[in-house]
Amino acid sequence: MTEQTTPRRTRPADRKRQLATLAGTMFAEHGYAHVSVADIARAAGVTAPSVYRHFADKQALLVAAVLAGGDKLQACTDRMLARPDCSLDDLAAELAELGVSYPQTVSMWRANSAFLTEEQNTEILLRTREIIERWGAVIRANRPELGDRPAVRLAWAVLSVAGSLTVHHTKLSNTRAKAALHELISRTLTLDTDTAPPFTAPALPPSGDRNRRDEILDAASELFADRGYTAVGIDDIGAAVGISGPSVYNHFPSKLSILVSIARRSATTLEAGVIAAYARTDKPLPLLRLLVDSYVAAITTRPDLIVGFRSARILAAQTDTAEHLDTQRRYVRRWIDLLRQVHPELSSEEAAVAVHSALSIVNDAVGMRRGTGRDEFTAEMAYLMKGVLGV
Repeated sequence: MTEQTTPRRTRPADRKRQLATLAGTMFAEHGYAHVSVADIARAAGVTAPSVYRHFADKQALLVAAVLAGGDKLQACTDRMLARPDCSLDDLAAELAELGVSYPQTVSMWRANSAFLTEEQNTEILLRTREIIERWGAVIRANRPELGDRPAVRLAWAVLSVAGSLTVHHTKLSNTRAKAALHELISRTLTLDTDTAPPFTAPALPPSGDRNRRDEILDAASELFADRGYTAVGIDDIGAAVGISGPSVYNHFPSKLSILVSIARRSATTLEAGVIAAYARTDKPLPLLRLLVDSYVAAITTRPDLIVGFRSARILAAQTDTAEHLDTQRRYVRRWIDLLRQVHPELSSEEAAVAVHSALSIVNDAVGMRRGTGRDEFTAEMAYLMKGVLGV
């Protein structure tokens, strides 16, 4: 009698790559802090120990996911540059395709850099910078009047535009989304930051009398922006203002309440910018330009807005942040409505894609602290945003 044996299950040869890809998708959809190794294992149909055979911990999965995105970006660049006389339209078409088909590829690192070590961020930055410089070379070849630095700044800007679909939930078919991104990237590639007009910062609302509570908010905002909300403890916040961690609780009941207060403060700043703009004009074009200026001034003055964006999922889960989230949605909606008045040929969805693309340019640059110390930074950001919006 022949002995029957049960075939032994074998692991796919590319299991590690599959897990990294799945982890990247889950991190993009739910946020790194809200996804566990067990969640990834369950989604992959394996056990957690199976995941640990390939990755030491969740951070290793994040690194693999970010590097995989970089590989895809590199492959896209190689494919594009393999064409003879690669044009700006080729660049725009490839990035629009990538931004729609693999949106997390161009946004994974910027959304999760706070969870990586300095060494890991440096490695990824160097790889990304190499790709950006290759795009810059394409831009220079097609626009020889540009200098190296303006060309590279345009390359960073189009990376932000290409990855902007991950920051909103506008319902648009893939075909229309690609067309919209293609148009916006193409428009960005016609700009020249060396021609940016001087930036006049709108007056921000007076802060009034400052107290220990304000000092705590300022310190926490800086720490959250630098390290990420989850990596900062109450003791860290206390030390930053010269008090003990437990003393912070005399002013705020929890770390979460500090985050909520930072988000509310950022919403107040944005609304103050809207009020100031409407006090000067009610015409759509100059009004939208004033809103761009006030936004650039707000996001470059203190990190509240960046903290709010990075902690959006945490804030959305809280019952006492509904008013803040409504204020934020109304603010963006105002931009969309004004843009449609300036460009009535745009649908609401197309205008939304344009607005979020413009916001992503400055959000990414400030969030990654890319050139923020230069005197001309604010002027360049306002110029690029207005250029993308066509205002």
